[in-house]
Amino acid sequence: MPMKKNPTEGDKALPEDRTGREDIYNRSEFSQLLDMVVVEARPGFAKVVMEPAGKRNHRGFIHGGAIFSLADQAFAAAANAGEIKEVALSAQISYIRPAREALTAIAERVGGDGQHSLYRVSVFEGDLLVATLEGVGIRVRGE
Repeated sequence: MPMKKNPTEGDKALPEDRTGREDIYNRSEFSQLLDMVVVEARPGFAKVVMEPAGKRNHRGFIHGGAIFSLADQAFAAAANAGEIKEVALSAQISYIRPAREALTAIAERVGGDGQHSLYRVSVFEGDLLVATLEGVGIRVRGE
C-alpha cells in the first residue's frame, strides 16, 4: 500500500483569514498541555500540528497516546467547526511507523447520515504517513 503524502507539509503558519474557530480549540487546557495548534478548522475539515518535545517514550519516539490525542483533536475540530456539533462515538487508530519530529494531523469528513458522521484522520511526520484514525461522530441534540 503506497504511503499518502502530506498535502500540507511545511505549512505551519497560522492563516491570516482564520474565523476564530481555531482559537477556541487552541485556548483549551488540553491543547495547551500537549502543545497542539489547530491551524485550520472548517466544517468537515481540520489541520492540527504538534511539536514532539515532552511527548517521547523511553525509545525516543513520540508516544502513541500523544499521536492518538493529536488525531482525536483534529477529529473534534472538524466535527465541531460548523453549526452542527458532534461528540465521538468511536475512534480506531492504526499506527504505521514511529515518529520523532513534529506531526501534522489532517481530518476530513468522508460520509455520514443525519445522525452520524465518519471522519478519516491522517497523521504525518513531514511527508511520511505515521498513523490513520477513523472516527464516528454522533450529533449532539439540544445544545
